[in-house]
Amino acid sequence: MYIVIMGGGRVGLSLADLLITHGYDVTIIESDEGLCNHASEELDALVICGNGTDTKTLEEANIDEADFFVASTGNDESNLLSCILVKEYTEGKLIARVSNPDHEEAFKKVGIDKVISPERTAAGFLEKFITRPNVADLMTFGAGNAEILDMTIKNPKVFGKKVSEFSPTEDYIIISRNQDHKLEIPQPDDILSNGDKISVLVKRKAFEKVEKKFTGSGRLLG
Repeated sequence: MYIVIMGGGRVGLSLADLLITHGYDVTIIESDEGLCNHASEELDALVICGNGTDTKTLEEANIDEADFFVASTGNDESNLLSCILVKEYTEGKLIARVSNPDHEEAFKKVGIDKVISPERTAAGFLEKFITRPNVADLMTFGAGNAEILDMTIKNPKVFGKKVSEFSPTEDYIIISRNQDHKLEIPQPDDILSNGDKISVLVKRKAFEKVEKKFTGSGRLLG
């Protein structure tokens, strides 16, 4: 199966990593040269540094062969336009990220197969996983003020410590952990290890702080 992903930020890279792990053929389109270089270093995938709303870039990605096209940037207009263009090339499924939930209906009207809103997804995780009273304040976040951040634990200061030593706080909560390819809902006494993949529901103001806490890097990808 061949998947083209537009957007080499947190969402796009995390998705590509998961798909590659499952053996799928992935191409990433990203307009930012720095993110292109990072994606090339991190992933076994073709990375095209270009604009996904440009037909030449789409053709370079062999979009006509794509089984799926995923528009995962944080820009709703770019995601919408790219999907409209891709519809002219392929019968494959179209998936788009929408940052503003108010735009969802417009995306669906042009025939996009699946529209994903991080804000609505975050609310769903809260409903399913938040069971402790001291994280209830996280439920008050407004549209665009919180997002799910996927990370790989690389900071030695975290190794061997319990989940309860880090989460929940007023700014974030660890909502899932993938250890040895097994997805778990973390419990307070679970031990965090080097290489664990975690998903964290985090308020936007705390993105960089939380990323640095678990990865040791203060770089926040778009």
